[in-house]
Amino acid sequence: MLDLTLNLKLPIHETFQSTVQGEGYWTGNLVDFIRLAGCPVGCPWCDTGYSDGGKNLPNVSRSIAELLAELKSPRVVISGGEPFIHKNLTPLITSLLEFGKQVSIETSGICWQEVPAETWITLSPKQHVNSQYPVQKQFWTRANEIKLVISNGEEIDFYRNCLNSTLNIPIFLQPEWNNRSIAMPIILDLLQQYPNYRLSLQTHKFIDLQ
Repeated sequence: MLDLTLNLKLPIHETFQSTVQGEGYWTGNLVDFIRLAGCPVGCPWCDTGYSDGGKNLPNVSRSIAELLAELKSPRVVISGGEPFIHKNLTPLITSLLEFGKQVSIETSGICWQEVPAETWITLSPKQHVNSQYPVQKQFWTRANEIKLVISNGEEIDFYRNCLNSTLNIPIFLQPEWNNRSIAMPIILDLLQQYPNYRLSLQTHKFIDLQ
């Protein structure tokens, strides 16, 4: 059965190894990245290139065995695109865990499927960007951290009821990179209002890492 699982394939945008997590709770930790291809949300600032749905972007089908063979770091971050749209996501996570890796996954929360309890989930909701893709309610309690990309500060008001219902889940405010000179003062003001929230910077961009 394990061999059959290792033969399962997923569409891959890119992978890279021995880099540093630049955002959120695990900032500064050595990680590998597996970026799965495809996302329908269309965030205008998408730094993976899916603002238009991903036309003409890399999309190579690779087996779980191939992905495991190139791993180097203790923690693997699965991102996208949107990982939860892929049916073979859970077998990938299970295989990574059995391979002795810690697993993080970054999601906008538009699709729900059960994943192993050990999986660290970063919820970065984008419903305010595209109302066609609401956050599935399970994520608000299952997420291990919430990361809001801040452009104008109205994001807090949009998700206020959901954020107020979260218990002991760290909440990070991250400036939208292309608008960071405007977003940073807004975030500093928000941190005065919500002192339990934290600032997240895309530190990998400041130090020219992937």
